Amino acid sequence: MEHFQKLKGLISDLEADAEKFYKKGNSAAGTRLRKGMQEAKTMAQSIRLAVQDTKNSK
Repeated sequence: MEHFQKLKGLISDLEADAEKFYKKGNSAAGTRLRKGMQEAKTMAQSIRLAVQDTKNSK
């Protein structure tokens, strides 16, 4: 559950950059958003694998 909370926090932190990019056209915010979304993808994959392992071990 800890990893899931970290993922939620990351997405929450990226919200400001998403707003700056989409509403104000800030390119630097777009770069930060892309980087953060890649990190979120990696975290989500890690959570997915952990859930699968837990499910299979029961």
